[in-house]
Amino acid sequence: MTQTLLAQAIAIAERASAIPMAHFRKPMELVAKEDDSPVTIADRGTERFIRDALAEAFPQDGIFGEEYGVTEGQSDATWIIDPIDGTRSFITGHPLFGMLLGRLVAGVPQIGVVRMPALNETFAGARGQGATLNGAPIAVRQTRDLAQAMVYINEAEKIEAADPVRFARLCRVGHTRRMAYDCYPHALVAAGQIDVVVDCGLQPYDYLPLIALVEAAGGLICDWQGKALTLESDGRVITAATPELRDAMIALLAA
Repeated sequence: MTQTLLAQAIAIAERASAIPMAHFRKPMELVAKEDDSPVTIADRGTERFIRDALAEAFPQDGIFGEEYGVTEGQSDATWIIDPIDGTRSFITGHPLFGMLLGRLVAGVPQIGVVRMPALNETFAGARGQGATLNGAPIAVRQTRDLAQAMVYINEAEKIEAADPVRFARLCRVGHTRRMAYDCYPHALVAAGQIDVVVDCGLQPYDYLPLIALVEAAGGLICDWQGKALTLESDGRVITAATPELRDAMIALLAA
């Protein structure tokens, strides 16, 4: 049953990719949201397509999307949508914007899909079913020593502005560090390309779809205190390949 649902979610995300790609690197109208993040016709059109497809395929399920909010369902399942995760990348022609789709049952993440339209990559995972990249199995690396880890720091300027001392510690950690944004680094942990991502300022639709993917690949994802992520989490996230890396990053951030 779960594999069938995952296949349907993958198909919906892949079909929806045509909408942002029709606008990518072309002139478009931008609108500022209340938090000053840009919204485009591509964001709204993509979410509308996904919502309509989900409503047709799963009429009993609820839907929570970035652009159009909550549609209550009659089942205990809710689909989470971020139509374009990385709108600033999208509007500047950078190909590392993604599309997030997840399914929660009674609040527990069961399915997670990260679709990268410009890269034609689909990362997908389901609880107890493993994870894939374009259909091929993927798994996290087994790095346990933080000094040897490949570390990505998302939203670096936000972390630096809020806490320069903590940011300075992050800039000295690991074997290799990269500054980044949005969902792709988390997917790279699931794919075994890197080891750790530190992130902040996220909304539930940014992180909830990642959980099932990361965990299905054998990784861990939590807040900066090590707590499980929920709708009420504060948006500060750690994704790690192993418990040792997670614990080391929690300690570093708490110091």
